[in-house]
Amino acid sequence: MGNGGGTRWSHVVRSGAPGTRTTRLELFYDLVFVFAFLNVTSLTESRANPVNLFRCLLVLALLWWCWTGFAVVGNLVRADQGVLPVVGFVTVAAIFLLALSMPGAFVDLPGGLNGPLVFAACYFVVRAAQLAVVGWVVRSDPVHRRRWPLLAALPVLASTLLVAAGLAPQRLTDRPAAVALQLALWTAALAVEYGAGVALGGSYWLVVSAGHWAERHALIVLVALGESIIALGIGPKFISGLPLSGPVVVAAALGIAVVAALWWAYFDTLAFALEQTLHHTREPVPRARLARDVYTYLHLPMVAGIIFFALGLKGLLAEAAEPDTPSWGVPLGGFWITVLYGGVGLYLLSLAACGRRALRTVHWRLLVAVAVLALAAPVAGRLPELVALALLALLCLAAMVAQTISEDGRRRQIRQLALDEQIAAEVEQSQWRQRHL
Repeated sequence: MGNGGGTRWSHVVRSGAPGTRTTRLELFYDLVFVFAFLNVTSLTESRANPVNLFRCLLVLALLWWCWTGFAVVGNLVRADQGVLPVVGFVTVAAIFLLALSMPGAFVDLPGGLNGPLVFAACYFVVRAAQLAVVGWVVRSDPVHRRRWPLLAALPVLASTLLVAAGLAPQRLTDRPAAVALQLALWTAALAVEYGAGVALGGSYWLVVSAGHWAERHALIVLVALGESIIALGIGPKFISGLPLSGPVVVAAALGIAVVAALWWAYFDTLAFALEQTLHHTREPVPRARLARDVYTYLHLPMVAGIIFFALGLKGLLAEAAEPDTPSWGVPLGGFWITVLYGGVGLYLLSLAACGRRALRTVHWRLLVAVAVLALAAPVAGRLPELVALALLALLCLAAMVAQTISEDGRRRQIRQLALDEQIAAEVEQSQWRQRHL
């Protein structure tokens, strides 16, 4: 699939290639998503209840769909060439405004612009720009060109539902009914976007470079893990003068241990295996479906699990740093222990689902770890918060050790294949530089 306009447009949009990797401009995009992920948790942090947690999920899902659009565009065309940087800067500005509007995405805050309408407008701008680039690329392909108007209609319908969700509650006096209607409209907007992805399949996902696709999703998982580390850093509120006490040091170390275990669970072997499977799947439609299922859909609960874990960490260290707090903290209670343990459990369950879909294997040890976390959560909710965090760290580290030692040579084979590919690419690049630079 080419640009379709000959050399006349070769400097406007440059097509991607099977060996394309992530560009620095795409990393710049992800910097905005760091802030967006941080802001997602503000929907729940101020008022901890199931409704706000569901709102957090809804916003995260729409934010993820925006990010997926960036991944699709960066895979089809070279994001740092031609006119694409200009398009990227405009959409990044819209994403930043979308992130700023998140605290008022459901309820318009006093003063300023209407928060729900700003959120809906920014979402539409981002999706419209992404689909405009896709439409430009596929304009020479009759099949994809005929289906593009349907794709273009999706953000229009989804944004209309978001606008209706922002306006309808203001006209109702029954607050529970207004909340239910608002959540239903947001859910319908998600169903439009994600449902179309299921229905269209290979017509929606066009994976030119398997390496780029896998790398982009691995990097966004790193961004989400960075959110957990940031939550550890801003939780103690060192700027306000709270002391660096023993409990804070212990809590920080335990938090890093959990984050390291989560990193290991994905990046030690599974990330390599998923990419290798995507490379091996060369037929366009099966590759598109694999990319959709494993990366777009199953990486969303993975990122959501990390965000929930970060949300649970945010207030934990702040309490541990307070002079009046007992040495091991106070019990977190049912809601926060569910967010903390449930976030890690959701992350591990997503990894197991990725392995089952792509590799056709059942990661029993990950499933056992999820079951153990579910059983331990009610007990941990009654323990002091630092003890509960220590138990979580112990369970995560034990699960990773069990998963690693049970590979029976497959881990070594996957990692060696990834290393061989890396060395071969480095040799080829060095030879090119010697000839041309």
